[in-house]
Amino acid sequence: METIGWREWGALPELGVDAIKMKVDTGAKTSCLHAFRLEPFERDGAPWLRIWLHPEQDSDREHVCEAPIADQREVTDSGGHTELRYVIRSHLQLGAFAEPIELTLTNRDTMKFRMLLGRQAMRGKFVVDPQSSFLLGQPVTGAHS
Repeated sequence: METIGWREWGALPELGVDAIKMKVDTGAKTSCLHAFRLEPFERDGAPWLRIWLHPEQDSDREHVCEAPIADQREVTDSGGHTELRYVIRSHLQLGAFAEPIELTLTNRDTMKFRMLLGRQAMRGKFVVDPQSSFLLGQPVTGAHS
């Protein structure tokens, strides 16, 4: 298993996000991606979602992408608030790891990190060193802070 720090750089190439800073969150079951606007629509009879992101911290730069809706489920955040969230699947590139993961979508404008990497995505693949950061380096495509 590969060791990762409490925060890492990753990419979501299917969503067109070449660099995103993630907080590694062993307290979260599912990974979560910041989305400040969501627009459901149908494509070929299947439910899809148009997603507006701010992929960089401290930036209002908008990125719009689309993904099929995998599910909708209630998620309880660390403050104990329950919210019905859309769930999508997308490949995560994290060092040599490149596999599909589930992501719930919610507005994280008030949070420092635009993405949380949860236990389901890490299980059996990574060990977390809580004293370290960015052990896998930055994505080669050019990262934003």
